[in-house]
Amino acid sequence: MGFFTSVLGIIGFAIGIPIGLILGFFALIYSQPTHKEYPPARPLVETSISVLLDLLPDIPLWMKNPDYERVDWFNRFLSYMWPYLDKAVCGIIQSTAKQIFADYVGTFCIESIEFENLSLGLLPPTIHGVKFYETNEKELLFEPSIKWAGNPNIVLVLKILTLRIKVQLVDLQIFATMRVALKPLLPTFPCFGTVVVSLMEKPHVDFGLKVLGGDLMSIPGLYRYVQETIKRQVSSMYHWPQFLEIPILDASTGCVKKPVGLLHVNIIRARNLLKKDLLGTSDPYVKLSLTGEKLPAKKTTIKKRNLNPEWNEHFKLIVKDPISQVLQLEVFDWDKVGGHDRLGMQMIPLQKVYPGEKKAFNLDLIKNSNIVMDSQDKKQRGRLELDLRYVPFREESIKSRNENQDDQYQRKESRDEKSSEDDDFLSNAGLLTVAVQSAKDVEGKKKHTNPYALVLFRGEKKKTKMLKKTRDPLWNEEFEFTLEEPPLKESIRVEVMSKGTGFHFRSKEELGHVDINLGDVVDNGRINHKYHLINSRNGVIHIEIRWTTS
Repeated sequence: MGFFTSVLGIIGFAIGIPIGLILGFFALIYSQPTHKEYPPARPLVETSISVLLDLLPDIPLWMKNPDYERVDWFNRFLSYMWPYLDKAVCGIIQSTAKQIFADYVGTFCIESIEFENLSLGLLPPTIHGVKFYETNEKELLFEPSIKWAGNPNIVLVLKILTLRIKVQLVDLQIFATMRVALKPLLPTFPCFGTVVVSLMEKPHVDFGLKVLGGDLMSIPGLYRYVQETIKRQVSSMYHWPQFLEIPILDASTGCVKKPVGLLHVNIIRARNLLKKDLLGTSDPYVKLSLTGEKLPAKKTTIKKRNLNPEWNEHFKLIVKDPISQVLQLEVFDWDKVGGHDRLGMQMIPLQKVYPGEKKAFNLDLIKNSNIVMDSQDKKQRGRLELDLRYVPFREESIKSRNENQDDQYQRKESRDEKSSEDDDFLSNAGLLTVAVQSAKDVEGKKKHTNPYALVLFRGEKKKTKMLKKTRDPLWNEEFEFTLEEPPLKESIRVEVMSKGTGFHFRSKEELGHVDINLGDVVDNGRINHKYHLINSRNGVIHIEIRWTTS
């Protein structure tokens, strides 16, 4: 019986496999496929509130808030650069932490502190949206929303006596919205001086901390306490209006030097000048300027046929660096035809003039500034008499007074005492700076639109460069006016003009103008606004005006 059962089983196996394969083949060919229908897609407005609440935290800001923009390209760039950024950032962390760890070695029985592993992991941060702000200042202001759920491998080893304690940071998550300002914008690469960072809300920080293999954050109550403590400490330091300032460019090289004071020069007289004319006389005048300035030099009047001229003429020069700048004085003989002959020159470093102090000079004129060549010239070229007084602006005066307070006490009392006339003069003099930044939507009736700006004040006219074929010119030019008194009841006019080119080079047209009351500038020290141009349909001009007093 067992034999027949085995034979029948073998026969059934041999016949069943081919029959099963044939039946399966025909079933696959001729059977109709049946697809499972998926639920139809529905708009979000038809979704239940509970489902929406679950989805909202994962929706990026550029979808929830139209002010935020997508930055997928930057996230892609960040993912490609992350392996290199990881090494660079870890190198900075290691070098910085090494100095901090050195302060703790030797205390609390700690023999050494070092990183066993230091890596930020394979997952880069993700920017879920960026919001840009347009301001009147020379800055780039934006708010990125950053989320980072990383897998860092950071292991710190503390050696206390003979015990090695490993501390490992795992499962780090940081969610933060920050405000970043790149300012001031400069014409020197990378085109901004500092990076200013502030947090717009308390950051979310979550992480695990393993010590000797056990997770400390699993201790009841410790997790919440650590989270709240980190949020509170970080917010107290960097929550807006607090900020973190990161310098990028050195102030001496990257930033454009601003005026810090006025140098008052009184050219009194000259004696025994050289004879350059055929009749044994000269027609002298003095040319004066400060080193490092691109402004044209100032000149006295010409004294015809006089070797001992009397001028008593007063000039004001703008000082930007009283430590390094030098006053250059050159005496020339005026000639109607050809170049003017130089009778002599002299140089005075501004370091020799104390702030607010009037100092007299009686100088021997030399041939040139080359000491070696001038020592070989024995010719007497005459003398030049003048008075100098350096008047720093208010901020610079306070700074200088604090730095040199000990020096001031050691000087004579006569130097510290000033007359009431000098006090009034120092308190009233100042510098008016007009910065014409840009304009928008300026257009005229004629075919050309080549705008430039004119600044009109007290009979002076100053002009920006002309930009061709644009309705949105960007000038970024500054003009300075030195004044004896604050312009409390005065106004300044800025006109936007257009000039034709080619066959229309004589054609000019006013595209608009604006009159600005300077009383507000004196009261506030600075205004920075955009003004609608008068006689213009939609034209707007951006002007910044500063009043700096002595």
